[in-house]
Amino acid sequence: MTKLTVQALQWTGDALKVLDQRQLPETIAYDVYDDAVGVTEAIASMRVRGAPAIGIAAAYGVVLSAYRHYQQSPNTWRENVRADMAMLAKSRPTAVNLFTALVTMEAALDRAFEQPLLDLLACAERIHADDVAANHRMGELGAEIIGQVKGILTHCNTGALATGGYGTALGVIRSVTGRQAVAVYAGETRPWLQGARLTVWELAQEGIPVTLLADSAAAWLMKSGAVDWVVVGADRIAANGDTANKIGTYALAVLARQHGVKFMVVAPTTTIDWSIQSGAEIEIEQRDTRELLPACYLTPDSLVSAWNPVFDVTPAKLITAMVTERGVVMNPSVANMGELQ
Repeated sequence: MTKLTVQALQWTGDALKVLDQRQLPETIAYDVYDDAVGVTEAIASMRVRGAPAIGIAAAYGVVLSAYRHYQQSPNTWRENVRADMAMLAKSRPTAVNLFTALVTMEAALDRAFEQPLLDLLACAERIHADDVAANHRMGELGAEIIGQVKGILTHCNTGALATGGYGTALGVIRSVTGRQAVAVYAGETRPWLQGARLTVWELAQEGIPVTLLADSAAAWLMKSGAVDWVVVGADRIAANGDTANKIGTYALAVLARQHGVKFMVVAPTTTIDWSIQSGAEIEIEQRDTRELLPACYLTPDSLVSAWNPVFDVTPAKLITAMVTERGVVMNPSVANMGELQ
Protein backbone atom coordinates (compact mmCIF):
# COMPACT_ATOMS: atom_id res chain seq x y z
CA MET A 1 0.00 0.00 0.00
CA THR A 2 1.13 3.55 -0.75
CA LYS A 3 2.45 5.35 2.33
CA LEU A 4 0.45 8.48 3.02
CA THR A 5 1.88 11.73 4.26
CA VAL A 6 -1.50 12.84 5.65
CA GLN A 7 -2.78 11.37 8.92
CA ALA A 8 -5.82 12.79 10.67
CA LEU A 9 -5.57 10.50 13.72
CA GLN A 10 -2.51 9.07 15.47
CA TRP A 11 -2.68 6.72 18.45
CA THR A 12 0.34 7.22 20.71
CA GLY A 13 -0.19 4.33 23.12
CA ASP A 14 -1.88 6.34 25.84
CA ALA A 15 -3.45 9.28 23.97
CA LEU A 16 -5.06 10.25 20.67
CA LYS A 17 -3.43 12.91 18.51
CA VAL A 18 -5.98 14.72 16.34
CA LEU A 19 -5.00 16.95 13.44
CA ASP A 20 -7.02 20.15 13.94
CA GLN A 21 -8.55 20.41 10.48
CA ARG A 22 -10.04 23.81 11.24
CA GLN A 23 -6.56 25.32 10.97
CA LEU A 24 -5.58 23.75 7.66
CA PRO A 25 -3.99 24.56 5.30
CA GLU A 26 -2.22 27.48 7.02
CA THR A 27 -1.28 25.59 10.17
CA ILE A 28 -0.59 21.90 10.77
CA ALA A 29 -1.34 21.39 14.46
CA TYR A 30 -2.16 18.25 16.42
CA ASP A 31 -4.17 18.32 19.64
CA VAL A 32 -3.57 15.51 22.14
CA TYR A 33 -6.46 13.96 24.08
CA ASP A 34 -6.24 11.55 26.98
CA ASP A 35 -9.92 11.18 27.86
CA ALA A 36 -13.33 10.72 26.24
CA VAL A 37 -14.43 14.25 27.10
CA GLY A 38 -11.69 15.70 24.95
CA VAL A 39 -12.39 13.35 22.05
CA THR A 40 -16.10 14.24 22.22
CA GLU A 41 -15.23 17.93 21.99
CA ALA A 42 -12.84 17.26 19.10
CA ILE A 43 -15.66 15.60 17.14
CA ALA A 44 -18.31 18.18 18.00
CA SER A 45 -16.02 21.10 17.15
CA MET A 46 -15.03 19.50 13.81
CA ARG A 47 -11.36 19.23 14.67
CA VAL A 48 -11.92 15.70 13.40
CA ARG A 49 -14.55 15.22 10.69
CA GLY A 50 -15.60 12.72 8.06
CA ALA A 51 -17.84 9.80 9.00
CA PRO A 52 -15.16 7.05 9.13
CA ALA A 53 -12.67 9.23 11.04
CA ILE A 54 -15.36 10.21 13.53
CA GLY A 55 -16.09 6.53 14.20
CA ILE A 56 -12.40 5.71 14.64
CA ALA A 57 -11.86 8.67 16.96
CA ALA A 58 -14.85 7.59 19.05
CA ALA A 59 -13.45 4.06 19.33
CA TYR A 60 -10.18 5.41 20.69
CA GLY A 61 -12.22 7.69 22.96
CA VAL A 62 -13.76 4.58 24.53
CA VAL A 63 -10.27 3.17 25.08
CA LEU A 64 -9.17 6.38 26.79
CA SER A 65 -12.29 6.27 28.94
CA ALA A 66 -11.46 2.72 30.00
CA TYR A 67 -7.86 3.63 30.77
CA ARG A 68 -9.00 6.42 33.07
CA HIS A 69 -11.91 4.77 34.86
CA TYR A 70 -10.26 1.35 35.27
CA GLN A 71 -7.68 2.96 37.53
CA GLN A 72 -9.85 5.57 39.21
CA SER A 73 -13.00 3.51 39.89
CA PRO A 74 -12.21 -0.22 39.54
CA ASN A 75 -15.60 -1.29 40.91
CA THR A 76 -17.74 0.86 38.61
CA TRP A 77 -15.44 1.46 35.65
CA ARG A 78 -17.68 -0.28 33.10
CA GLU A 79 -20.66 1.88 34.04
CA ASN A 80 -18.50 4.99 33.76
CA VAL A 81 -17.22 3.91 30.35
CA ARG A 82 -20.80 3.38 29.16
CA ALA A 83 -21.66 6.90 30.34
CA ASP A 84 -18.76 8.24 28.29
CA MET A 85 -19.97 6.25 25.29
CA ALA A 86 -23.39 7.91 25.61
CA MET A 87 -21.60 11.29 25.65
CA LEU A 88 -19.60 10.40 22.55
CA ALA A 89 -22.80 9.32 20.77
CA LYS A 90 -24.19 12.85 21.15
CA SER A 91 -21.21 14.56 19.51
CA ARG A 92 -22.55 14.39 15.91
CA PRO A 93 -26.00 13.02 14.98
CA THR A 94 -25.74 12.20 11.26
CA ALA A 95 -22.59 10.12 10.76
CA VAL A 96 -23.67 6.51 11.29
CA ASN A 97 -20.05 5.31 11.58
CA LEU A 98 -19.97 6.96 15.00
CA PHE A 99 -22.74 4.73 16.28
CA THR A 100 -21.46 1.63 14.48
CA ALA A 101 -18.08 2.05 16.15
CA LEU A 102 -19.64 2.57 19.56
CA VAL A 103 -21.80 -0.55 19.20
CA THR A 104 -18.69 -2.54 18.29
CA MET A 105 -16.77 -1.12 21.25
CA GLU A 106 -19.68 -1.84 23.60
CA ALA A 107 -19.69 -5.47 22.49
CA ALA A 108 -15.93 -5.60 23.16
CA LEU A 109 -16.53 -4.05 26.59
CA ASP A 110 -19.05 -6.78 27.40
CA ARG A 111 -16.53 -9.48 26.43
CA ALA A 112 -13.44 -7.93 28.05
CA PHE A 113 -12.57 -9.59 31.37
CA GLU A 114 -9.06 -11.03 31.70
CA GLN A 115 -7.26 -8.18 29.92
CA PRO A 116 -10.03 -5.62 29.36
CA LEU A 117 -7.83 -2.64 28.47
CA LEU A 118 -5.81 -4.61 25.94
CA ASP A 119 -8.99 -6.10 24.46
CA LEU A 120 -10.61 -2.69 24.02
CA LEU A 121 -7.48 -1.23 22.43
CA ALA A 122 -7.26 -4.20 20.06
CA CYS A 123 -10.88 -3.59 19.02
CA ALA A 124 -10.27 0.11 18.32
CA GLU A 125 -7.12 -0.64 16.37
CA ARG A 126 -9.02 -3.24 14.34
CA ILE A 127 -11.73 -0.68 13.49
CA HIS A 128 -8.96 1.66 12.32
CA ALA A 129 -7.08 -0.97 10.29
CA ASP A 130 -10.26 -2.35 8.73
CA ASP A 131 -11.18 1.13 7.52
CA VAL A 132 -7.81 1.63 5.83
CA ALA A 133 -8.05 -1.77 4.13
CA ALA A 134 -11.61 -1.06 3.02
CA ASN A 135 -10.52 2.28 1.55
CA HIS A 136 -7.86 0.64 -0.61
CA ARG A 137 -10.36 -1.97 -1.77
CA MET A 138 -12.94 0.69 -2.66
CA GLY A 139 -10.30 2.71 -4.45
CA GLU A 140 -9.54 -0.14 -6.81
CA LEU A 141 -13.20 -1.10 -7.34
CA GLY A 142 -14.17 2.50 -8.08
CA ALA A 143 -11.27 2.97 -10.48
CA GLU A 144 -12.37 -0.13 -12.41
CA ILE A 145 -15.89 1.27 -12.79
CA ILE A 146 -14.69 4.71 -13.88
CA GLY A 147 -12.22 3.46 -16.49
CA GLN A 148 -10.77 6.00 -18.93
CA VAL A 149 -12.05 9.53 -18.27
CA LYS A 150 -11.15 13.16 -18.84
CA GLY A 151 -12.24 14.66 -15.56
CA ILE A 152 -13.63 13.90 -12.09
CA LEU A 153 -15.35 16.37 -9.75
CA THR A 154 -15.45 15.77 -5.99
CA HIS A 155 -17.15 17.53 -3.09
CA CYS A 156 -16.13 18.08 0.55
CA ASN A 157 -13.17 16.05 1.81
CA THR A 158 -13.21 12.27 1.68
CA GLY A 159 -9.53 11.41 1.86
CA ALA A 160 -7.08 10.42 4.57
CA LEU A 161 -8.26 13.44 6.58
CA ALA A 162 -11.80 12.03 6.75
CA THR A 163 -10.97 8.34 7.24
CA GLY A 164 -8.44 6.00 8.78
CA GLY A 165 -6.26 6.55 5.72
CA TYR A 166 -6.30 6.72 1.88
CA GLY A 167 -9.93 7.81 1.68
CA THR A 168 -13.30 6.82 0.22
CA ALA A 169 -14.16 9.02 -2.77
CA LEU A 170 -10.69 10.54 -2.70
CA GLY A 171 -9.30 7.02 -2.47
CA VAL A 172 -11.01 6.24 -5.78
CA ILE A 173 -9.51 9.39 -7.26
CA ARG A 174 -6.08 8.38 -5.96
CA SER A 175 -6.47 4.97 -7.61
CA VAL A 176 -7.63 6.51 -10.90
CA THR A 177 -4.72 8.97 -11.00
CA GLY A 178 -2.36 6.09 -10.38
CA ARG A 179 -3.56 4.49 -13.62
CA GLN A 180 -3.97 7.45 -15.96
CA ALA A 181 -3.73 11.20 -16.33
CA VAL A 182 -7.04 12.77 -15.34
CA ALA A 183 -8.20 16.28 -14.47
CA VAL A 184 -9.38 16.43 -10.85
CA TYR A 185 -11.75 19.21 -9.76
CA ALA A 186 -12.77 20.06 -6.20
CA GLY A 187 -15.58 22.37 -5.17
CA GLU A 188 -15.04 24.78 -2.28
CA THR A 189 -17.74 23.08 -0.17
CA ARG A 190 -19.21 26.00 1.69
CA PRO A 191 -19.60 27.11 4.40
CA TRP A 192 -16.65 25.28 6.06
CA LEU A 193 -14.66 25.11 2.81
CA GLN A 194 -13.54 21.50 3.26
CA GLY A 195 -12.79 21.34 -0.44
CA ALA A 196 -10.78 24.55 -0.55
CA ARG A 197 -8.97 24.06 2.75
CA LEU A 198 -8.63 20.28 2.98
CA THR A 199 -9.10 18.40 -0.30
CA VAL A 200 -6.83 20.49 -2.47
CA TRP A 201 -4.22 20.58 0.32
CA GLU A 202 -4.36 16.81 0.80
CA LEU A 203 -4.10 16.07 -2.93
CA ALA A 204 -1.17 18.47 -3.24
CA GLN A 205 0.53 16.70 -0.31
CA GLU A 206 0.22 13.43 -2.27
CA GLY A 207 1.51 14.99 -5.51
CA ILE A 208 -1.85 14.94 -7.35
CA PRO A 209 -2.70 18.07 -9.42
CA VAL A 210 -6.15 19.50 -8.66
CA THR A 211 -8.26 22.46 -9.78
CA LEU A 212 -10.41 24.32 -7.25
CA LEU A 213 -13.72 25.86 -8.30
CA ALA A 214 -16.47 27.82 -6.63
CA ASP A 215 -19.43 25.60 -5.76
CA SER A 216 -21.64 27.72 -8.00
CA ALA A 217 -19.38 27.01 -10.99
CA ALA A 218 -20.06 23.26 -11.02
CA ALA A 219 -22.97 23.45 -13.47
CA TRP A 220 -20.98 25.42 -16.02
CA LEU A 221 -18.03 23.06 -15.66
CA MET A 222 -20.30 20.09 -16.40
CA LYS A 223 -21.83 21.95 -19.31
CA SER A 224 -18.34 22.37 -20.81
CA GLY A 225 -17.90 18.60 -21.00
CA ALA A 226 -14.84 18.59 -18.73
CA VAL A 227 -16.37 16.21 -16.15
CA ASP A 228 -17.29 12.56 -16.71
CA TRP A 229 -17.94 11.54 -13.09
CA VAL A 230 -18.87 13.19 -9.81
CA VAL A 231 -17.37 11.10 -6.98
CA VAL A 232 -18.46 11.75 -3.38
CA GLY A 233 -18.50 10.07 0.00
CA ALA A 234 -21.35 9.55 2.45
CA ASP A 235 -22.18 10.06 6.10
CA ARG A 236 -25.24 7.79 6.21
CA ILE A 237 -26.88 5.58 3.60
CA ALA A 238 -30.44 4.26 3.93
CA ALA A 239 -31.43 0.71 3.05
CA ASN A 240 -32.81 1.89 -0.31
CA GLY A 241 -29.59 3.69 -1.28
CA ASP A 242 -30.63 7.26 -0.43
CA THR A 243 -27.45 8.95 0.73
CA ALA A 244 -26.76 11.73 3.21
CA ASN A 245 -23.57 13.64 2.52
CA LYS A 246 -22.17 17.14 2.86
CA ILE A 247 -24.61 19.90 1.95
CA GLY A 248 -24.40 20.58 -1.78
CA THR A 249 -24.11 16.93 -2.78
CA TYR A 250 -27.78 16.71 -3.77
CA ALA A 251 -27.37 19.75 -6.01
CA LEU A 252 -24.40 18.13 -7.75
CA ALA A 253 -26.41 14.94 -8.32
CA VAL A 254 -29.22 16.91 -9.95
CA LEU A 255 -26.74 18.81 -12.11
CA ALA A 256 -24.97 15.58 -13.06
CA ARG A 257 -28.24 14.02 -14.24
CA GLN A 258 -29.05 17.13 -16.28
CA HIS A 259 -25.65 17.06 -18.03
CA GLY A 260 -25.24 13.32 -18.55
CA VAL A 261 -22.46 13.07 -15.95
CA LYS A 262 -22.25 9.87 -13.91
CA PHE A 263 -22.51 10.01 -10.12
CA MET A 264 -20.63 7.72 -7.72
CA VAL A 265 -20.98 7.34 -3.95
CA VAL A 266 -18.05 5.68 -2.17
CA ALA A 267 -18.46 4.50 1.42
CA PRO A 268 -17.74 1.47 3.60
CA THR A 269 -20.68 -0.75 4.51
CA THR A 270 -20.43 0.61 8.07
CA THR A 271 -21.99 3.79 6.64
CA ILE A 272 -25.14 1.92 5.60
CA ASP A 273 -27.90 2.16 8.20
CA TRP A 274 -30.06 -0.87 7.47
CA SER A 275 -32.54 0.20 10.17
CA ILE A 276 -33.87 3.09 8.06
CA GLN A 277 -35.74 2.48 4.83
CA SER A 278 -35.17 5.82 3.08
CA GLY A 279 -33.42 9.14 3.32
CA ALA A 280 -36.56 10.69 4.80
CA GLU A 281 -35.59 9.05 8.12
CA ILE A 282 -32.08 10.52 8.26
CA GLU A 283 -31.59 13.22 10.88
CA ILE A 284 -29.94 16.25 9.30
CA GLU A 285 -27.64 18.15 11.63
CA GLN A 286 -28.28 21.88 11.88
CA ARG A 287 -25.19 23.82 12.92
CA ASP A 288 -24.88 27.19 14.60
CA THR A 289 -26.04 30.14 12.50
CA ARG A 290 -22.89 31.99 13.57
CA GLU A 291 -20.95 29.80 11.14
CA LEU A 292 -22.71 31.65 8.31
CA LEU A 293 -23.68 35.09 9.58
CA PRO A 294 -21.31 38.06 9.61
CA ALA A 295 -20.78 39.46 13.12
CA CYS A 296 -22.85 42.55 12.39
CA TYR A 297 -26.00 40.38 12.21
CA LEU A 298 -25.38 38.59 15.52
CA THR A 299 -27.50 40.95 17.58
CA PRO A 300 -30.80 40.34 19.41
CA ASP A 301 -32.68 42.83 17.22
CA SER A 302 -31.23 41.64 13.88
CA LEU A 303 -33.71 40.91 11.10
CA VAL A 304 -31.21 38.57 9.42
CA SER A 305 -31.09 34.88 10.33
CA ALA A 306 -29.41 31.85 8.75
CA TRP A 307 -30.37 28.28 7.84
CA ASN A 308 -27.31 26.05 8.21
CA PRO A 309 -27.92 22.34 7.47
CA VAL A 310 -24.60 20.54 7.24
CA PHE A 311 -25.89 17.62 5.13
CA ASP A 312 -28.47 16.90 2.44
CA VAL A 313 -29.88 13.65 1.04
CA THR A 314 -29.33 12.46 -2.53
CA PRO A 315 -32.08 10.08 -3.75
CA ALA A 316 -30.83 6.68 -4.89
CA LYS A 317 -32.34 7.23 -8.35
CA LEU A 318 -29.68 9.90 -9.00
CA ILE A 319 -26.76 7.60 -8.11
CA THR A 320 -25.04 5.67 -10.90
CA ALA A 321 -22.80 3.50 -8.74
CA MET A 322 -22.38 2.85 -5.03
CA VAL A 323 -18.93 1.51 -4.18
CA THR A 324 -18.24 -0.34 -0.93
CA GLU A 325 -15.52 -2.70 0.24
CA ARG A 326 -17.95 -5.59 -0.32
CA GLY A 327 -18.63 -4.70 -3.92
CA VAL A 328 -20.33 -2.26 -6.26
CA VAL A 329 -24.06 -1.72 -6.65
CA MET A 330 -25.07 -0.10 -9.93
CA ASN A 331 -28.19 2.09 -9.85
CA PRO A 332 -28.88 1.35 -6.15
CA SER A 333 -32.42 0.52 -5.08
CA VAL A 334 -34.26 -1.41 -2.38
CA ALA A 335 -33.94 -4.55 -4.50
CA ASN A 336 -30.21 -4.54 -5.13
CA MET A 337 -28.85 -2.84 -1.98
CA GLY A 338 -29.41 -6.16 -0.20
CA GLU A 339 -26.49 -7.58 -2.18
CA LEU A 340 -24.20 -5.79 0.29
CA GLN A 341 -25.53 -7.48 3.40
